[in-house]
Amino acid sequence: MTTPTDTSDALRDAVVAWFDDTARDLPWRAADRTPWGVLVSETMLQQTPVVRVEPVWRTWLERWPTPADLAAAPTADVLRAWGRLGYPRRALRLQECARALVRDHGGEVPDDEAALRALPGVGEYTAAAVRAFAFGRRAVVVDTNVRRVLARAVAGEALPRPTPTAAERALAADLAPSSDEDAARWAAASMELGALVCTARAPECAACPVRDLCAWRAAGHPPDAHAARRRTQPWHGTDRQVRGRLMALLRDASGPVERERLLLVADDTAQVGRCLASLVEDGLAETPPGEPDLFALPA
Repeated sequence: MTTPTDTSDALRDAVVAWFDDTARDLPWRAADRTPWGVLVSETMLQQTPVVRVEPVWRTWLERWPTPADLAAAPTADVLRAWGRLGYPRRALRLQECARALVRDHGGEVPDDEAALRALPGVGEYTAAAVRAFAFGRRAVVVDTNVRRVLARAVAGEALPRPTPTAAERALAADLAPSSDEDAARWAAASMELGALVCTARAPECAACPVRDLCAWRAAGHPPDAHAARRRTQPWHGTDRQVRGRLMALLRDASGPVERERLLLVADDTAQVGRCLASLVEDGLAETPPGEPDLFALPA
């Protein structure tokens, strides 16, 4: 008789074996990776695909190979190096994190999850990921990709609920192997499966290493039960798009930019003004002393 434990073991073994054969050769997985490099990669990869992150990550680590290097860098240089990765507040948080590492941890990334979560910009997922991928320690690593794999393979649902639940966290914790090495490998493998095969819109079920164990496939691929609760985010005409255009102008400028020029990035000048004010409030732009109509990246 097959037990839940047997099924869990079979699921983990199949996913890890698939990962051992097909894992992408990513620089933050290399044998010479550093904990700092892993932390930078996890910050950059939030809501941003690997293909966009990898070249920026390489340039970033060449320029600032340690937390101390980034901590001492001008903030304007940091924002320019972040380029078009999006959500540039992540760059500010990463520099704040580097400064905290220098101040509180001797310039080294700690392997303790509580210490990691106390760092600026480091939440539950990032702390667990750094502990697993940088140090090879046991951690329950649950991102969007892992949630989707567990929803389909174990719960038989097309997609997980819009927000994580306690039951999901408990399931992920139960599936994580007890040993450090096995747990870290499972974390990387399950994430890779969700990123490359068990994708949200077009899962490649025929190529899935756990297709014969998948509860969603066995149930006949039922539709998304939570579709009505999901909100789609438009892009064109949004404040986020306008903020991105403003940041691009500020990054490319050799000096402060006039307000009138910035107001031309969109037809709705009121929207542009609101977005410009929000960039200043977020610390992504500033006005030189006595020049309220000039804007630049923070020094």
